[in-house]
Amino acid sequence: MSGAARHRPSRRRLDRRTFLRGVGGLAVALPFLDAMSGSASAVEFPKRFVVFFTGLGTVKKAWQPTGTEASFELGEILAPLAPYRDKLLVVEGVDMESAYNGPGDAHQQGIGQALTGTELQEGTLFPYACNPAARVGWGGGISVDQFLAAQLGQRTKLSSLELGVQVQYANVSSRVSYLGPGQPVPPEDDPRAAFDRLFTDLSADPADLARRRALRRRVLGDVMEDYGALAQKLGGEDRQKLEHHLDALNEIEARLEAPGLLGGACALPALGEPLDVYANDNFPAIGRLQIDLLATALACDLTRVASIQWSATQAGKVFTWLGQSETHHALSHSNLADEDKQRQLIDIGRWQAEQLAYLLGKLDAVPEGAGTLLDNTIVLWCTDISEGQSHSRRDMPYVIAGGAGGALRTGRYLRYAGDPHNNLLVTLCNAMGVEVSTFGNPAYCTGLLPGLLA
Repeated sequence: MSGAARHRPSRRRLDRRTFLRGVGGLAVALPFLDAMSGSASAVEFPKRFVVFFTGLGTVKKAWQPTGTEASFELGEILAPLAPYRDKLLVVEGVDMESAYNGPGDAHQQGIGQALTGTELQEGTLFPYACNPAARVGWGGGISVDQFLAAQLGQRTKLSSLELGVQVQYANVSSRVSYLGPGQPVPPEDDPRAAFDRLFTDLSADPADLARRRALRRRVLGDVMEDYGALAQKLGGEDRQKLEHHLDALNEIEARLEAPGLLGGACALPALGEPLDVYANDNFPAIGRLQIDLLATALACDLTRVASIQWSATQAGKVFTWLGQSETHHALSHSNLADEDKQRQLIDIGRWQAEQLAYLLGKLDAVPEGAGTLLDNTIVLWCTDISEGQSHSRRDMPYVIAGGAGGALRTGRYLRYAGDPHNNLLVTLCNAMGVEVSTFGNPAYCTGLLPGLLA
């Protein structure tokens, strides 16, 4: 910190800025103090945002909870999430429809709109299965994950991390994340490639790693001195917030200093023997590896924005490990009166919930202050359509987990009456500390989705 900054009077306005970027992606930033503009809230731990995307909707009757807003039981599909019930928001009655009548089928429109809140571009690309005559371009705007990454991701090694599980295809049906109109972000399907991107510079030879740790300790020590000088210039409430922030920094730093290569919550996940990334039956194993990498990246503060996308919306994935022989896409088109195929779809939805529960468990196992990493994260489970048979994007099924530091009132089941899903995106941005009043196409945005924020 400059000498001028150190000697500012305690109640003068301070700049909100990154204080130092440390080695290995460790970011050291000032908390939001009363002496800063725009917020009187302490940032004790960074907020994180995760997208968990699965295609082809759900079986609504088996997905829906029963009961009231605060007293509810999870349905059959969501039952694996029961251990985290108090950290969930189950949301229905939100519509992803728009006045868009251009090209593209419901899957293409749904995945392109899911995080962008915009319609697809006009184009001459990508005929696909549900409507071979339809030709469309890419999504029409920035996605909420990339928007948040642009605001929050400059303090970490990676501004965002996009992981895929056998997404494979490069078309509009396989892209949920966008840097802007017509700028899809391809997810990384190979856990080994994702591992290298995250950890290569952290998993060097022991001597080099020791030098990096020594440098990190030295620069962090210098920062602590600057923080100490600043603390003398702050009021009592600001000083307490600064102390809490230093505790959080020390706790994150301790994860990188624990015994072993990276130790503790930052221990490098074991990749095991190489797997065929696109072999159908390797889908569960690849998914678990990607979740392990995602959780470790958040715990190590290598990124604060991430997504995991389970295949493309219309891919021919067969859930053989559940005893099935038809593709998920074909099952999603089956007759509602076909009880056997409805049962198979329910089993798929429950299996997906089990994978989300595994991720939540990994995040909830990392302590942060009086809470956990999950408490300081928002995880959004979203999809492209409500149910496969209707291809409707009305009454979409959403699950939100975590609380991003108390910004959301969790442990509730909320039912809306056709509120636009753009409002959900606006609300999530605000919960992450990025105050916006609109997101995506403003024609389908009326403000905050009521009842979510604390």
